[in-house]
Amino acid sequence: MPSLRTTAALAALCLALSASATPIAAAPRPATKNLGRWQLLSPIALQPRQEHTVVALNATTLALVGGIVPAPGGGGGNSPSDWVTTDMFQLYNVKTATWSPGPALPYAVNHANTVVIGDSLYLLGGLVPNAEGNWVATGATHVLRGISSLAASSSGGGPQWQALAPIPEGAARGSAAVAAHDGRVYLAGGMRQLIPQDTVGTVVTYDVAADAWIAAAAPSMPEGRDHAGSAVVGGTLYVLGGRFQGQDNVRDTVFTLDLSDVAAGWAMRPGRMPTARGGVAAAAVGSKIYTFGGEGNPANGTAGVFSETEAYDVRADAWQRLAPMEVPRHGSWAVSMPNGGVYVPGGGIRQGGAAVDTFDVFWPPKC
Repeated sequence: MPSLRTTAALAALCLALSASATPIAAAPRPATKNLGRWQLLSPIALQPRQEHTVVALNATTLALVGGIVPAPGGGGGNSPSDWVTTDMFQLYNVKTATWSPGPALPYAVNHANTVVIGDSLYLLGGLVPNAEGNWVATGATHVLRGISSLAASSSGGGPQWQALAPIPEGAARGSAAVAAHDGRVYLAGGMRQLIPQDTVGTVVTYDVAADAWIAAAAPSMPEGRDHAGSAVVGGTLYVLGGRFQGQDNVRDTVFTLDLSDVAAGWAMRPGRMPTARGGVAAAAVGSKIYTFGGEGNPANGTAGVFSETEAYDVRADAWQRLAPMEVPRHGSWAVSMPNGGVYVPGGGIRQGGAAVDTFDVFWPPKC
């Protein structure tokens, strides 16, 4: 079963994880004016989660990676001490609507950089708590091979994490835009620490076959970004929105990088996001990238969180407003599955830390 690690500055949290057989909580609501629809699912097992990542392991299983959970007797504040960074690795089966444990992460991490290549899941750094309680970037990297067997093996006797070459000193970051192409993984942008918040615009590149980090052929981004939405469509990395040097400094840009010609550098698409925001979740379905929620909302009564669902058509360079989130959140993650749904587990309901176990799926409009 997964363990939960803390730094010396945080109290230990002992938990037992068991599979949840809770059925889907609600049927999908009818689509409104062809804007798509939301469906509430069984909540995240064990604890609320925020600042995690999510990946699709196969056609029916997604994995929730790391993140933060409320500290014992706390949680709810905006100090890192109100939250515990976790090494939990949980699996969700979209057919059976059940949660199960996977092999614990090699270290507790939030804002992890993750990507699936073939039958392997790569964990390429992220943010970890230090002795002072701040969250700082780690260069530790690992791979979990044989992920197709995870659903059957659960947490015992199955694939285990293996260490890889660390990210070069000074290049580690969390909350990066991650893309894999032709045997290489690109980490674009991100942040190196929580307090004070910083943003990087550099690109670091990992060669999978050589297990080596190489000088990035790609130039730096036009401007640094962290907490951006990102997706790869047709061999191009799209980085949507995000923020620069702080939660309130949100952006509406769309940066692109052709992964077959990274030396050509970045471009900025003319089509701007209708709603500038950071802490946004994003996932691609076909030629559209769907973006959900985010933080940095200055409007009264929003707790700093956006409810917007907006889709970007990469072919038309155009945006469409869709059905808003029924539970607005930031610090979540989105992943599309072959059944056509975009799954969004967890996140925070208030700017800063306010993790929930809410789990829903967005069904895009049929058009």
